[in-house]
Parts: sequence; structure tokens; C-alpha cells
Amino acid sequence: MKKLKCTVVLAILFCGGLIVNAQEKTKRLEFKKGEVLDILLFTGKPDFSKLFPRYKETAFTFALKTGYQPQPILSIVETTQGGIQPGSFVFGKWTDLASRKKFLNEITTVVPDFHEQRRAMWSSFYLAYYEIKEDTFFDLNPEKVLVATAYWKEDTGTFMDFKKKWLKKAKSKGGKVLLELNDSMSSVGYMYKPDYMVLTEWNDRASFDAFAKESMKMGDKGIRNVNQFIIK
Repeated sequence: MKKLKCTVVLAILFCGGLIVNAQEKTKRLEFKKGEVLDILLFTGKPDFSKLFPRYKETAFTFALKTGYQPQPILSIVETTQGGIQPGSFVFGKWTDLASRKKFLNEITTVVPDFHEQRRAMWSSFYLAYYEIKEDTFFDLNPEKVLVATAYWKEDTGTFMDFKKKWLKKAKSKGGKVLLELNDSMSSVGYMYKPDYMVLTEWNDRASFDAFAKESMKMGDKGIRNVNQFIIK
């Protein structure tokens, strides 16, 4: 319960994002070719709500001017694979790759204590961003089980074979692929660069658990690392 309350507070405060929970209707996210999709994974510190107003006036204001558009904020309810356990899973959008890079390149000039502010508010903060190659949309349905899985590959050939079998097995167990992302980019100090990230939707937890049990039997040949979160 404490974690849930903290996540809701973060969602209200952080970047004016949309809260996705069981009381809300399905949210559609749309990205046009050339826009940039952010995925932020973070865990807030106890003083977050006290410190955030200044961050909002400085760093967040500059982000908005540069081309940032807040998207839904979800909580991570469980880490099912991997060692990192952030509390929130955040989508973001930028006008284009140039605007994303402009923020990264200029933020410490505009806000000299940008990194110090972040360290004071978050105990963990990871960033991956992707340039969208074609018009893309997907729905976040609060009545479904949403799972985000990120893989780092050991070698391309073996991993591609693994991915093909993984997706086939997921679909055979009732999973729906909402989003696939490749070619991640990140930034110094917040590095999070999986080679492949996939968002899947499941009708219920039992369906996902059945798939998870089967997928673990596939082993880890061709895989260097994996993170997997159930998000809501």
C-alpha cells in the first residue's frame, strides 16, 4: 500500500503525466514517424514531493520548451526477471531526435544542478529512448496484465532465433504484442540500453504465468541480460 501511494504521488507530480489505474479507461499512445519515445525507470526518495516543485520550474520547464510531451506513468508492481527493481515505468515523447539531444546537450547549461536535483529525488533513474521508424500506436488497458521485457543479446544470430521462438510461444499462450523497440539510445549517468524491448498484454495473470513458466525452459543461450516488469 505504501508503494502504491508513493507511485500515485509521483504520477501526479512528475511531468504532469497521465495516471493509468484500474479506475480509468484504456489510454491510447500514438507516436508518429520521427518522434522519440522515452522509457524512464525510476524510484523516488522520501523527499521527492518536497523537492520536485523546483525541478518542475527548472528542468521540466526546459524540457517542455525543447519538445517534451508527457505520457502515461505506470507503477511497476513486480519485477519478474532481472536484478533492478524500480518503482515506476514512464513513457515520454519528444518532437524528434534533435529535440531529445538538444535537451541532453544543453540541460546543465540551463540548469547547472540538474544532476544533483535528480540524485536528491530519485534513488534510481534509468533512461532508454527510441526514434520511431513508422507511425505507431498501442493501448494501455488497466483491466489487462501489461508486461515489459527487455533483452540484451550475446550474439545476433542466436538471439534472433530465441526472439522468434519467444514471440511465437507468447502468442500461443494468449499474449498480445503491443510494442517492439530496437536500437535504444541512452545518456551518460542514466544508461539503460537493451537491444530489444517488447510490451505484451495478457488477459489475466494466470495466462502470463503459464507463458513465463514455459519461456524459462527456453534457457538463456544468446542472452546477456534480461529485465522484466509487470506494470499497471
